[in-house]
Amino acid sequence: MGEFKINQYTKSGELFQRAVKVIPGGVYGHLGPSEGCAIPISAYPIFADRAQGAYFWDVDGNRFVDYMCAYGPNILGYNDPDVDAAAAAQLKRGNCTTVPGDVLVPFAELLVDTVEMADWAFFAKNGGDVTSFAVMIARQATQRKKILMLKGSYHGVAPWTQKYGYGGIIYEDVCNNLYCKFNDIEDFKRVVEENKGEIACFITTPYHHPIFEDNALPNENWYKEVRKICDENGIVLIFDDIRCGFRLDVKGSDYHYGVKADLECFCKALANGYNVSALCGIQALKGYATDVYYTGSYWMSAEPFAAGIACIKKMREMEIHKALKAKGEKLQSGLKEVAASNGFDLIISGEPAMWFMRLNNDYTTMVHQEWVAECVKRGVFFTSHHNHFINAALSDEDIQFTLDVADEAYKAVRKNRPDFH
Repeated sequence: MGEFKINQYTKSGELFQRAVKVIPGGVYGHLGPSEGCAIPISAYPIFADRAQGAYFWDVDGNRFVDYMCAYGPNILGYNDPDVDAAAAAQLKRGNCTTVPGDVLVPFAELLVDTVEMADWAFFAKNGGDVTSFAVMIARQATQRKKILMLKGSYHGVAPWTQKYGYGGIIYEDVCNNLYCKFNDIEDFKRVVEENKGEIACFITTPYHHPIFEDNALPNENWYKEVRKICDENGIVLIFDDIRCGFRLDVKGSDYHYGVKADLECFCKALANGYNVSALCGIQALKGYATDVYYTGSYWMSAEPFAAGIACIKKMREMEIHKALKAKGEKLQSGLKEVAASNGFDLIISGEPAMWFMRLNNDYTTMVHQEWVAECVKRGVFFTSHHNHFINAALSDEDIQFTLDVADEAYKAVRKNRPDFH
C-alpha cells in the first residue's frame, strides 16, 4: 500500500453521464475526456467543485496540486484576494453597461505602461479574439493576404488557425497560410522570398511550445534576423503571448527575448482567471486598428478590467516572472532527480515557468502517460501532452508533496514495466 490514497471519481462520472445527454461531448474542447489525452479516463477528475491558491478540488472532494493552472489563467493563485476584491468592488458599481465603465481607461494606461512595446491596448475576451484581430490589422496595414506562421503552432480555433481537412474547415479558410520551421532562418527566408510582397504578417509564439513535442527556445540570432527580414519586406511581426505573457517578463515575452514586436497578444494571465484578453500595438498600427470593425457583446465588461488592473499591479510589485522561474527550477530539478532514482530519464524543455516534459526512449509516450495518470490519481495534476504552468501560490511544501507523489508514481510504473529504460 502506498503512502498516498488513490482518488475515486464517482460523482464526476455520474455528472458526466448527465452532461453527455445535453452537451456535445459532455465536456467539449481541450478540457474534455473525449479529446483522448486523459488516458485512462478513470485516473482523471472531470468536474471541479472549487479552487484556492495552488489547488483545485473535484466534485468527489479530491484535492489536486494544479500544474495546468486552468491551462494558464491562474498565475497568482486561484481566488487571489486582491484581484477578487477589485473585481467585486467593480461589480457593485457596474459591469456590462450601455457605455464603457471608466475603468477601461486606467486598465489600458496600465497595460501600455507595463508592456515595453505597447503604445495602445485593445480588449476582447479570448486569446483567439486578439490573434484574429492582429491578423486583420496586419492585412489592413499591408493590403496583403498571406499569413506566415510556425509549423505546429497554435493560435486559437478560428478557421484560419486550423488545417484543411479538420471538421468544418474548407480550403478557402486556410489557402493563404504559409508555414516555416522555428529557429530555421533559412527556411524563413525561403518562404518570404517565394512569396515576395504577399505576406501581411508573421505570427509566432515567443518560443515554440507545440503539444506532444519538446519545447524549443529561440536561438541567439533567430529574432534578430526575423525582425530584420520583416522590416525589409514590410511584414508585421505579431507575438502570440497568450500562454507566455507575464510569465517570462511582465514587460512582454518579446522584451524577454530581446526583440520588439509590432503587435502582441495577451490573455490567460492578464487578470488571473477573469475573462479578458488584450492586443497591444505600436503607434504606426493604431490607425489601422481603428479601421477594422471588431467588437463583442461583453468585450467592454468592467469587472475583468478591474481584476486586470489588480493582477498587473501585483505581478509588477512581486516581479512575478522571477518568482515563477525560481519555483519552476526547483520543481523541475527535483522531478528529474526523482525520475533518475527510479531508473527513468525525464526530459524537460521550455522555460521554467511553463515547461514540457516527457520520458526519454518512450517513443509511444505511453510510459510517461502512465506516470502522469499515477500522479493525478494521487493528487498532483499534470497532463501528458501539453506544457505545464507554475503559479505564485505554489509553496515549497507543495513542491515536496509533488516530488513524493512523483516518486511513488514512478515506482508504480516501474512495477508494471520492469524492463523499460
